[in-house]
Amino acid sequence: MATVLITGCAGFIGSHLCERLLREEYRVIGIDNFDPFYPRAIKEANLAGFVAHPRFTFHEADVRHGPVALAANISEPVDVVVHLAAKAGVGPSLREPAAYLETNLLGTTHVLEWMREHEVRRLVFASSSSVYGNTPEQPFREAAALRGLSPYAASKIAAEELTFTYHHLYAFSVLCTRFFTVYGPRQRPDLAIHKFARLLRAGRPVPVFGDGHSSRDYTFVADTVDGVSRAVAYLLAHETPVYEALNLGNHHPVPLLQLIEAVGTAVGVEPQLDFRSPQPGDVEATYADIRKAHRLLGYEPRTTLSEGLRQFVAWLDAGRPQRPRYRLRKADLLY
Repeated sequence: MATVLITGCAGFIGSHLCERLLREEYRVIGIDNFDPFYPRAIKEANLAGFVAHPRFTFHEADVRHGPVALAANISEPVDVVVHLAAKAGVGPSLREPAAYLETNLLGTTHVLEWMREHEVRRLVFASSSSVYGNTPEQPFREAAALRGLSPYAASKIAAEELTFTYHHLYAFSVLCTRFFTVYGPRQRPDLAIHKFARLLRAGRPVPVFGDGHSSRDYTFVADTVDGVSRAVAYLLAHETPVYEALNLGNHHPVPLLQLIEAVGTAVGVEPQLDFRSPQPGDVEATYADIRKAHRLLGYEPRTTLSEGLRQFVAWLDAGRPQRPRYRLRKADLLY
């Protein structure tokens, strides 16, 4: 039975991944620091369904505190690390660039050093479509030049480069999985679909930054997690070191105005629009070329936007945490 260490296990994607790997009979070790970007209670609710599972172990730990801190919490042998822990968000990174570099780059360094010291050589690293910037070539191919238009994007580019360094120096096997606007149940409250649903339910207008024609490759969380699970299995099946970057998107960009209409349909409310100036650091479009992930992993997203939004709204209606105890600023919205 293989053991997988997941950093950021209490987050949106991390908690879904824990559930998926436990169903697949992995042993899972999860760490999270309950970063106050949004309330701890939301993350604790994410963990509630599996924290008592006999093959799951949880440690509250912070990747920023160095490999010694990780070692103090994790004594079990580990076969694969899935490094999800990060400070996310384009807008907030403009205000706190140093904090993003500390967590996303220095924190990744600490994880890699812990792996080196404990002879763990397999890593799935969670990167982002933000690394492509406004590349003119669409769909985005993994070989495209990377251009960071925000500190968040720059931190992910730098962290990808660092994982290659450890592949080169220490024979790590690494898959850099680039996520494309993941949504679904447990989605972070700062993300656009979650925000739009709350505004529509409250009878308030939906902010539209720019002319509404920017587009995103929205990917349902179960499809993203399926790709990560396949990445774990891929690394376990390869004895010789490998290094690849892979897009885990939906290969179907959706314009912002179309997304708002679809969210309105899902919640049963006709949207009112509030047009505003474009946000700094944002990109015009994301569009994943997923042929490489399909070839290597068998990755194939299956969830339509309408079905994914239906499941998201059902989760909201089931009474999950949905009212964060902080005030979102417009720059906190991510599309």
